[in-house]
Amino acid sequence: MNRQIRPGLLLIALLSFPVTLPAGDVPCRGTGDLGIIVERMRGAVKFIETTQNSLLGETTGLGDLSHASAVFSRDERYAFVFGRDGGLTKVDLLTRRIVKRILQAGNSIGGAISQDGRFVAVSNYEPGGVRIFRADTLEPVADIPAEYAPGRRSKVIGLVDAPGNRFVFSLWDAGEIWVVTLDDHGKPAEVRKFRDIGRNPYDALVTPDGRYYIAGLFGEDGMALLDLWNLDAGVRRILPDYGRGERKLPVYKMPHLEGWAIAGRTAWVPAVGHHAVLVIDTETWKEVARIPVHGQPVFVMARPDGRQVWVNFAFPDNDRIQIIDTLSRRIVRTLRPGKGILHMEFEPRGEEVWISVRDRDEVQVYDTETLERVATLPANKPSGIFLTARAHRTGL
Repeated sequence: MNRQIRPGLLLIALLSFPVTLPAGDVPCRGTGDLGIIVERMRGAVKFIETTQNSLLGETTGLGDLSHASAVFSRDERYAFVFGRDGGLTKVDLLTRRIVKRILQAGNSIGGAISQDGRFVAVSNYEPGGVRIFRADTLEPVADIPAEYAPGRRSKVIGLVDAPGNRFVFSLWDAGEIWVVTLDDHGKPAEVRKFRDIGRNPYDALVTPDGRYYIAGLFGEDGMALLDLWNLDAGVRRILPDYGRGERKLPVYKMPHLEGWAIAGRTAWVPAVGHHAVLVIDTETWKEVARIPVHGQPVFVMARPDGRQVWVNFAFPDNDRIQIIDTLSRRIVRTLRPGKGILHMEFEPRGEEVWISVRDRDEVQVYDTETLERVATLPANKPSGIFLTARAHRTGL
């Protein structure tokens, strides 16, 4: 029997079958659930996906990853990995291969990608300064020496991206914050320098809305806050009880300010040298509560909906995670994944969190509602875990 197929039905039939594009050995899949795990001792990264919580593969040859971090291209296909040896490595998450690797300095401490995704910046200890590269080719476009006196260059820390295609960073030796605005070619169109912000800024962050840049001070109490919406107001000192200052305990590991938790109008902050998490009002930037915890906090990270805060700790208490309910401001659970908990990363909507457990050579995944472990993946001395959702968040 002859049947006439209407054009609309033919189109539906064609769309019902999977389409394979001629893309060589590049798998045809999305990148929104991908990420990497840094294996610090091997100079390697493992590729992961969070839909089934599985390992996809690995690549080696990334150099010294003892203090590594990563950012992602805006299409989520490429990771830019910053190594301690000055290496900048562009990795393809689909082919799981290194696209290009350069040694751009002698000692680096992280980097950032510009708001428009066209430029990658690296902060360097040696030589002190920031170098900027094209994201597509890693060709150098600008070198910004952190010279604060004739012939004297500072270590650079706390490099973040900010709205307006700007990079913001701090100078450890000089006690300064610089704001660099890029032109269309990635070169500095303007550099604003804020001096005498405090002694030895050791790390910094930008709030998720991109408005405030906050530098922690190792050489004295307090922090330095710069309103990026109003640079003419200058730097303001906040949190006079936060910092190294009159600490009562030795500081085994400085907290990472990138791990600040912003939940509603409060910030949840690791208290340096104390077994406490501070709760800060982000309207007044004053402390409103202090929550005792198991050890000295390193990362204090909020679940994406802001309802929970997860805390890990410095040695010798680095075998535990404590979970704080932000409504009641109480610890609701203490987990013991194992020794050497170095990093946590929430999935984009917060239903699960990935935790690196260095001394057990594994990464554990937890359901954030039941607080039960749902997956365990092998990894050699894992440290940082970075998911592609970071591509769309300011400061990460």
